[in-house]
Amino acid sequence: MTDFAFACTGVRADPYAMGPTLVFRLRVTASPPARVHAMALRCQIRIEPARRGYAEAEAEALTDLFGDRSRWGSSLNPMQFAQVQVMVPAFTGEVETDVAVHCTYDMDIASTRYFHALQDGEVPLLMLFSGTAFTGEGGFRVEPVPWDREAGCRMPVKTWREMVEQHFPGSGWIRLPRDTMDALLAYRSRRALPSWQETVETLMSAAGERTT
Repeated sequence: MTDFAFACTGVRADPYAMGPTLVFRLRVTASPPARVHAMALRCQIRIEPARRGYAEAEAEALTDLFGDRSRWGSSLNPMQFAQVQVMVPAFTGEVETDVAVHCTYDMDIASTRYFHALQDGEVPLLMLFSGTAFTGEGGFRVEPVPWDREAGCRMPVKTWREMVEQHFPGSGWIRLPRDTMDALLAYRSRRALPSWQETVETLMSAAGERTT
């Protein structure tokens, strides 16, 4: 049986993607050096929030996810970030390939709220692997990629922010029910407000909230 090992050697924001996309650079090693014709790989990526420290402002922003800091001993649990499939090309011994992960800036998604709350440092991620490898010299042998294969990754927070800024420069967005959106659109039309920003600021001003 071939022994497969994985390591994440880096992560970057894809500047040419149609939507927010992170690209993880993955090194795959087959030991002893074996011919791998192809590998159909499943990759689950988890956030491991307990593996880093948090400033007070970050802890406050994470309250809705994990509760008060006094509860973090039991509430700071791993979170699912992404699950992708990757076709690794033919190689002998070792190869590096890209794992593209399409992301969202929907603040209703727990992972997005987590990333948004962080000010600097790194995001502790864990990549979990399984799948099927086609190996052999002069023929094919089908081998499983064991379920216990994994690789840690420390993604800089600035990489996430760079990706978001490429697609949502200086802004963010929220998702609303259709009837609420229709009511907001009618409110904006009645008052001839030129933008959604002015619409929200007008509503906040009417509610006695300060806007900047």
